[in-house]
Amino acid sequence: MAPFGLPSGLYTTPTLSMSALAAVSRQEQQQPAVYSPAESTLKQKFMQALPVTAYAPAEGGIKMYSRDCELGNGSLLGGYYLACGIGGILSCGITHTMVTPLDVVKCNMQISPAKYPGIFAGFRTIVAEQGARGLFKGWVPTAFGYSAQGACKFGFYEYFKKTYADLAGPENAKKYQTLIFLAGSASAEFIADIALCPFEAVKVKVQTVPGYARGFADGLPKFVQQEGVAGLFKGVTPLWGRQIPYTMMKFAAFENVVQALYKYVVPKPRSECSKTEQLGVSFAAGYIAGVLCAIVSHPADNLVSKLNATKGVSAGEIIKEMGWVALFTRGLPLRIIMIGTLTGLQWGIYDAFKVFVGLPTTGAEVKK
Repeated sequence: MAPFGLPSGLYTTPTLSMSALAAVSRQEQQQPAVYSPAESTLKQKFMQALPVTAYAPAEGGIKMYSRDCELGNGSLLGGYYLACGIGGILSCGITHTMVTPLDVVKCNMQISPAKYPGIFAGFRTIVAEQGARGLFKGWVPTAFGYSAQGACKFGFYEYFKKTYADLAGPENAKKYQTLIFLAGSASAEFIADIALCPFEAVKVKVQTVPGYARGFADGLPKFVQQEGVAGLFKGVTPLWGRQIPYTMMKFAAFENVVQALYKYVVPKPRSECSKTEQLGVSFAAGYIAGVLCAIVSHPADNLVSKLNATKGVSAGEIIKEMGWVALFTRGLPLRIIMIGTLTGLQWGIYDAFKVFVGLPTTGAEVKK
């Protein structure tokens, strides 16, 4: 007997088998829900009211070459170039600060070769005279300067690479890709060195002139008082001479070595490699590129160190004093070790950050 005299069909629940339930579930998944305009508006308002939690996005969360900086698609960073700039800050800021002791010894070897004739002698002398803390002098301007440089270097490289490739057209961009890598990296480094130069000037003074300053906080005002604001940028021309060839080699060599490794060494396409394997390729290609970078840019590195440490001297006078052989070789072995490791780590950190925010690692896909 139905309660209250109602027909049983109004309150009884039909019995469905498990297979029938599964079939209904599959049908609902295959057919997208259709909403009326009113329902759609309510759904949008409801979704907007939900709390947003930031997660590392899946690949594709940030659109390649996008310029907007809004948070979108669950991504931590909306703009592609912004993401690359932040990756550059982490990449260059962390690695250059890590190798500050090596940089201190290298700069002193370049400035006073008689007192610091070799790597180990340089370490011993600095520790004996200044203690272990002396090996970390100038770490603050190093961290600030190379973070600023890294943001401009990587962010603008990606921008100029895309811009020049678009200007060249698809066919020429593929045919002359190395020229595009070179032009894009040179353009980016031109801007990056202007950001780096003031910090580099103070860093070298703090590291190589005994008693000059404890660090950046007292070193910068003293530098400006003695040489003026313009003095902070007196080394920008030799810095361009050092860094632009270095960066051109760094990016062009890296891009080509990555392609060569995937084509001739790695037994499977990049798309089939795990993220860990891809980051391993990035580090290896970065280290190889770093060794080439050190050799190409070393003469200008000697000039920059001498110019910033010696007041009122010209580049021509330094070359005459040092001689061409010393200009190319003094401090080179240490710089090869330092820059090789540095560049390998930079590319590893940069690509790791790109992967973290949902972007692919750097380098074109190579057909097997």
